[in-house]
Amino acid sequence: MSTFLLEKTLAKPEIALVVGRPYKHDSALKHVAGTATYIDDMIEPYGTLHVAPGYARDAICGRIINIDLSAVRAAPGVVTVLSASDIPGINDCSPVMGDDPVLVSGTIVFHGQLVFLVVAETRLQARKAAKLAQIDVEPSKPVVSVADALKAEQTVLPDYEFRRGSPETVIGQSAQSVETSFSLGGQEHFYLEGQIAFAVPGEDGEMLVHSSTQHPTEVQHTIAKVLGVDEAAVTVEVRRMGGAFGGKESQANQWAALAALAARATGRPCKCRLDRDDDMILTGKRHDFVVHAAAGFDDTGKIEAVQIDLNSRCGHSADLSLGINDRAMFHADNSYFYPEVLISSKRLKTNTVSNTAFRGFGGPQGMFAAERLMDAIALRLGQDPLDVRKANFYSEGRNTTPYGQSVDECDVLSNLVDQLEQSSDYRARRKAIEAFNASSPILKKGIALTPVKFGISFTLLHLNQAGALVHLYRDGSLHLNHGGTEMGQGLYQKVAQIAAAEMGVSLDRVKITATNTSKVANTSPTAASSGTDLNGMAAAIACREIVGRLKAFAAEHFGVSEGDIALCDNQMCIAGDPKISVKDLAQLAYENRIHLSSSGFYKTPKIFWDREKAQGHPFLYFSYGASCSEVTIDTMTGEMKVERVDVLHDVGKSLNPALDIGQIEGGFVQGMGWLTTEELWFDDAGRLRTHAPSTYKIPTASDVPEEFHVSLYESAGNPEQTIYRSKAVGEPPLMLPISVFCAINDAVASLNKGVLPRLNAPATPEAILKAVKAIKIGEGA
Repeated sequence: MSTFLLEKTLAKPEIALVVGRPYKHDSALKHVAGTATYIDDMIEPYGTLHVAPGYARDAICGRIINIDLSAVRAAPGVVTVLSASDIPGINDCSPVMGDDPVLVSGTIVFHGQLVFLVVAETRLQARKAAKLAQIDVEPSKPVVSVADALKAEQTVLPDYEFRRGSPETVIGQSAQSVETSFSLGGQEHFYLEGQIAFAVPGEDGEMLVHSSTQHPTEVQHTIAKVLGVDEAAVTVEVRRMGGAFGGKESQANQWAALAALAARATGRPCKCRLDRDDDMILTGKRHDFVVHAAAGFDDTGKIEAVQIDLNSRCGHSADLSLGINDRAMFHADNSYFYPEVLISSKRLKTNTVSNTAFRGFGGPQGMFAAERLMDAIALRLGQDPLDVRKANFYSEGRNTTPYGQSVDECDVLSNLVDQLEQSSDYRARRKAIEAFNASSPILKKGIALTPVKFGISFTLLHLNQAGALVHLYRDGSLHLNHGGTEMGQGLYQKVAQIAAAEMGVSLDRVKITATNTSKVANTSPTAASSGTDLNGMAAAIACREIVGRLKAFAAEHFGVSEGDIALCDNQMCIAGDPKISVKDLAQLAYENRIHLSSSGFYKTPKIFWDREKAQGHPFLYFSYGASCSEVTIDTMTGEMKVERVDVLHDVGKSLNPALDIGQIEGGFVQGMGWLTTEELWFDDAGRLRTHAPSTYKIPTASDVPEEFHVSLYESAGNPEQTIYRSKAVGEPPLMLPISVFCAINDAVASLNKGVLPRLNAPATPEAILKAVKAIKIGEGA
């Protein structure tokens, strides 16, 4: 669609009535009242059984030498116990590589790897029985950390790099240079609704599975593979998830497969719901990284060359680590032009649960590395970090990324940052903070303003597609179904607004229905921030097909031109005057045998990626944002408080400002938790010790800054062909709180100017206190 046609579309009254308005989430009232139905709330059919996973609770890794499950089988309520030998199909729940067994039989490679499955009359009986197993293992020394894996030279995937020029040489020849290393922790998804699946067997080997998943099609594929049946025999449905954040993209596969396996074995409905401790122990996290970065630059702070080495802990199998680590590389430039650059990546194999997708999909880790370099350069030169950042922004003639894609909205980035600099009163506050620090020996303040540039599209090309199914009924109501999943982000509501706008009906006439693989097949995961871009466009295409048939029919029936017909506010208008209701038009069309259903299909244009050459145009567009954060630290205890946050974020032409602002606020707080409080700790044996809220601290309401200002950038609209010129908003906000970490860094750095603090993420009180002690004696990063 041309820009002219897009502008005309946005100007149509039927669009303006519904799109761009701050409608509440479609389930908002149900959420507040506690009446929204999640899988565990569904009425259980008579005879429902419950599934509990079984694993060697004391063993870490090693060869299994004996399994005694007699006590498990004899436990009260146990119906059956299943192991790897009971799997009729392929024993694998991996998304890609075929390297992740559903149940292991020979060797345990990480603590928590499943060995058997208990099926019992109640969930409590199943869980109690699972603990009675006797599993003897010949232990082997586990590889746990990034350092361990580097020493052992173990990887799950080959090394990969982006290169332009000879940065190693240029850095050595530059007038100024910096070099630093740091660690960046992982993150637990901590969705409110844990992993759960409910399988109901049908006739002729059919299986209906309600799964809390972002990727119903992949769950369908996995279940069919494990059961040894055709995918057409498996239907997966999901109405809503209680949070996901990437943790239900591939990780939902195993639990759905276990529920289906149990249902197949018993012929009865089976539910698998993980306990919170088991959920945290048995599922993957955000990848943790150890990063080495260096840069050469001139005396003004303008970068001449950069080298970044990204070492990530992937766990025992590949899972989604290829795309995650690639995206970390794609975003290691953030908003900055690197004339010569080498970005390299090692994907390390450890004896820990496989890490997986998490909001941002590797992008946050890469972006963090870029911002760490900016702070290092600023401290070396004694400049304001914001000035260093702005000097290195992508700009005209300096707008090619390390992977060959041009950045075409450089003006948006610079204008947005300039606006936030003014609205947050950044310069005056920095002066006030300097004065405060000069007079305060214990408490120190810091401030930082950091940008975000995040690429939108799946980098795995074939995932950039979506389908939708729309029915117009004779009463003028609309049935809407598509391949996107609802995890609280408001996707269903946005797509419903699009459908209502396209059909010219009010939003209350659109019936939102659960994502179901038998309605819309071969779907892509709801991930990569592309849910609305893909599914919204597919729904619009389906609606336009129906509207086109209605207009052609009405033009002939009423003897007018199609160009004079419009559907708006539940009416069909001719030359602007209401003629007939959409309800009556639908009835009339039905009586004249006009087809009132349509499917829609959309695939993202323009994108391509040659991974072998590390060149291409992997993203349709970039989303931009910036945040300014102010913090106070206590140098005696390491305690930290976020005093104020200002955010300005680009969502193009917003489809729903209320939902978009909610995503920005939530993403910011979640990212702040990753960088400040959420610490995953594995012991030397590879056991996760922080597997409950008592030991793993997610942000609470008291952690949200009292001054939290979020605004949407006044955009002319996405220049690309997205739905109504909107931009994605799911993942980019998570990277905004990098400004919080940089503000903490700024506060610590005030203790010894010119020294980069030895501060790792998350910046817990312990990490801050260590950095404070080190910088006081002149030790930096």
